[in-house]
Amino acid sequence: MNTINSGSALILVDIQHDFLPGGALAVPQGDEILPIIASLQPHFEHIVATQDWHPAKHGSFAANHPGTQPGQLIDLDGLSQILWPVHCVEGTPGADFPDTLDRSRWKAVFKKGQNPKVDSYSGFFDNARRGDTGLRTHLLLQGVRRVCIVGLALDYCVKYTALDARSLGFETIVFTDATRAVNLQPEDGQRALLELKAAGITCLDSKNLTRYV
Repeated sequence: MNTINSGSALILVDIQHDFLPGGALAVPQGDEILPIIASLQPHFEHIVATQDWHPAKHGSFAANHPGTQPGQLIDLDGLSQILWPVHCVEGTPGADFPDTLDRSRWKAVFKKGQNPKVDSYSGFFDNARRGDTGLRTHLLLQGVRRVCIVGLALDYCVKYTALDARSLGFETIVFTDATRAVNLQPEDGQRALLELKAAGITCLDSKNLTRYV
């Protein structure tokens, strides 16, 4: 099977139990991306993953703010923060990757969301852009110039990972059939795609992968 040249990387964003059906913060139809990702991985020599890895007392959890509910907005250490259900707590089964996801060829896993005072949607930086996961350095050291992004969820962690990748100078592609949106508001996923395209990010179906082989 042909593989993408070594200047490209596949980034798997937060494909964890808590974001899949039955999880604490399940993304609707999130499991539908798993077979698509399985078909994509053999085409790439370089594959990395991001992993939400929160302390139990993370400030983005509604449970840590008495009287609040998931979906509310608060100020968290100077940033506007959506409150979420407790999810992807470090070391718990919900933070792990599903067994059906082949990890045998992954080069690295980049944990994010470990600082309890700031959330971290992007695989590169936290939301305040003060914390750096090391993903950028890793990709540059490997000679990666193009990143192809898949995972969960389109309107949050996939979107912000892609926007940061683009701002850091990587050619950036999002495979739209290999991601799903939370859609706290019904059109959030579509708005995310418009924002990505406006930033110069290519959004396409993975069936078009062959144009990059």
